[in-house]
Amino acid sequence: MDNLIHLKDIVGSVVYSIFGLVLFGVAFFIFDKLTPGDLGCEILEKKNTAAATVVAALIIGISIIVGMAIH
Repeated sequence: MDNLIHLKDIVGSVVYSIFGLVLFGVAFFIFDKLTPGDLGCEILEKKNTAAATVVAALIIGISIIVGMAIH
């Protein structure tokens, strides 16, 4: 019986996951520099729900792109 999980599939998934995390970090850094103020400060200290919603949309968008790349 053939193995259902191949090593190259696992390695590919790990590589794309790391790529996705790096891409998210870069996208968040660029988005933070393009917007006025500090997003981390706005979300964590000032409890700005609108800023948190925008960052959540950014996370979902990047996740969809990376997911489609893996698929």
